[in-house]
Amino acid sequence: MKKILLFLTKGFELIEMSAFVDVFGWNKTFNKIDIDVITCGFNKEIKSTFNVTLTVDKVFHEINPDDYDAMVIPGGFGYFGFYEEAYDERLLNLIRDFDSKKKPIATVCVSALILGKSGILKGKKATTYHLMDGRRQRQLEEFGAIIEGGSVVKDEHIITSWCPSTAPYVALELLETMTSKEYKDYIKEIMGY
Repeated sequence: MKKILLFLTKGFELIEMSAFVDVFGWNKTFNKIDIDVITCGFNKEIKSTFNVTLTVDKVFHEINPDDYDAMVIPGGFGYFGFYEEAYDERLLNLIRDFDSKKKPIATVCVSALILGKSGILKGKKATTYHLMDGRRQRQLEEFGAIIEGGSVVKDEHIITSWCPSTAPYVALELLETMTSKEYKDYIKEIMGY
């Protein structure tokens, strides 16, 4: 059975997290392919954007990266403390570990900045939140990423996107990466995307 590590930082966006739970839940139910989504954070309870608290499956010190086949990081709001944990060196090292093994890493919206900060986007095509006069995209470019214009950008095993509405499409792209286009297309169709 494959496993996805869904890493949640303080101030993460629920819509960006839930898309992965739903897409892979539908996959397990209708494609009959077991890919578990395991939530993780630095603390057992994580307060999301708009102050909804979620209890994660695993706390950071309980995980072994070798137990996971892919990693997902939803974006979040600075207003709700997202950047307080986003650039934590422990998370950056975890990202580097997944990257060194070429395991899929998927981000939504501003969480691409975390990948940028880790150094794994140097010379790679990527995107991030595209509004706010392009400020976040310029930040990502300063980390060495090559900014692409699409709403979802894949370069090798790394998937980035530009706003919360892209979360289901990032999840579907990750599903294709972990299974096949046929399985992704079926889930996309029956979920109405």
